[in-house]
Amino acid sequence: MSPTEELDATGLLCPLPVLKLRKRMRPMAVGEAIIMTCDDPAAIVDVPHFCAEQGHRILRENHSDDLLRFVIEKAGALKK
Repeated sequence: MSPTEELDATGLLCPLPVLKLRKRMRPMAVGEAIIMTCDDPAAIVDVPHFCAEQGHRILRENHSDDLLRFVIEKAGALKK
């Protein structure tokens, strides 16, 4: 699946990368994907935690140099 959205969150520190990711994903359709690039070391924990809480799926995760890249597929509504 090719990402339909792209988010550059480099230079932002916790909690801003996840907050920006949540805002960008809100209008996306279920099944669409976004690629996020960031350099906040906390994102290695924060992004997977956010995805698990919201039901989103991390399709790919890449850590190279000081950059982290996540490809995330938007999930449907969570069942309670």
